[in-house]
Amino acid sequence: MKIMGIDSGSTTTKGVIFNGTHVTHTLIVPTSYNPKSTMENLQLALHKLSGDDEHIPVYTTGYGRDLLSSKKQSITEITCHGAGAAFLNADTTTVLDIGGQDSKVIQLDVKGNVIDFLMNDKCAAGTGRFIEVMMRTLHKDLLELDDLVTSHTPVKISSMCAVFAESEVISLLAKGIDPGDIALGVLDSICERSAHFVKRLNRDAPIFFSGGLAQSKSIKISLEKHLGVPVHTHEKAQLVGAIGAAVIGYRKLSASRL
Repeated sequence: MKIMGIDSGSTTTKGVIFNGTHVTHTLIVPTSYNPKSTMENLQLALHKLSGDDEHIPVYTTGYGRDLLSSKKQSITEITCHGAGAAFLNADTTTVLDIGGQDSKVIQLDVKGNVIDFLMNDKCAAGTGRFIEVMMRTLHKDLLELDDLVTSHTPVKISSMCAVFAESEVISLLAKGIDPGDIALGVLDSICERSAHFVKRLNRDAPIFFSGGLAQSKSIKISLEKHLGVPVHTHEKAQLVGAIGAAVIGYRKLSASRL
C-alpha cells in the first residue's frame, strides 16, 4: 500500500509517497498564487515520478490542506510535523520548525504524539521570510548563506521587526560593513529569538530542527550555541509535514483494514 502526503505551505508545497517503511519519492515546488493548482500539479507529478497509475490515497496538511479537489483527507499541520519528525528521528521529543511565514515548537511524548506546541504566525521575525528578505537586501541568494557567513563575525542586528531590520541592514551596508558579517548577524538574531521560543516549552532535551532553513549548517550551529543543547536534523527535514501526513494516513488505512 502506498500513501501520498502533501504539505501546502506558504512558500513551498511538498509531497511524498510512503510505502509503510520508506519514503520512496519526494517533490518540492514553489507555492504559486493559486495553491490549489500547485497541489493538483504536484499530485500529478508525484504519480508520474512513482510510475504508478493506480490510485494512491492522499492525505494533506498545511495552509491549503482543504483545497485539493480530489478525494483526500486533511490533517492539522502540528500533528503532521510531529509525526514526520518522529519518523525521521525516533528519539525526537521537541521539534523546532522554521517555515516560510511561521515558526513553531512542538513537544512530543515518547510515542511521537503531540502534547504541547507554540506557534508564531503573527510576525515575520524568526521565519524563513525574514532571512530571505535580509539576503535579498544584501543582493545574495538564500542558497549562498552558509558560504557567505563562513569565517565572519556577526554584527549586532538590533531590530527584530522585518521592516526596521531591512533598513538597518541597508544602513550597515552604507557604512561599509562586510555583507558576510551582516548576514551572520541576521542569522544569529533569528536563532537567538528561536531559542527563546523553544525554551518556553523545553530547556534541556535535544531539538529536531525542520523546515527549509534546516539545510543550513550555519543556522544549526547558531541554534546549538543559543540553546545549549544538541540540534539534530535530517536531509528530508523540509518534508516533515508531508511525511507526517503520509505516515498518519498509512496508519489510519492500515487500522481500517484490520
